[in-house]
Amino acid sequence: MYARVVRFSLGPGKREIAQAVADDMPPKIAAMKGCRSVTVFGDDSDGEYGIFVLWESEADADAAAPVIGPQIHERIGGHVTADWEARLFEVLSE
Repeated sequence: MYARVVRFSLGPGKREIAQAVADDMPPKIAAMKGCRSVTVFGDDSDGEYGIFVLWESEADADAAAPVIGPQIHERIGGHVTADWEARLFEVLSE
């Protein structure tokens, strides 16, 4: 199993942008082959937000990235205060 962690900084006072991502993206990600779960998280005080996705396999995560990545970028691209980060990790324990 693999975990993709996407982190992005919108800055304080941008909850509505993060909430739009939280409302819109999870069903789209969950519909991708191999997706086990999607969690959107954040801290309104400093404007740091992210998405945590568990994938059945590295191949599933890699296949979803070019589909989902541009959709996330479309929603946050003009609002981020720094480059957003996406990393894939092997799950060691569940």
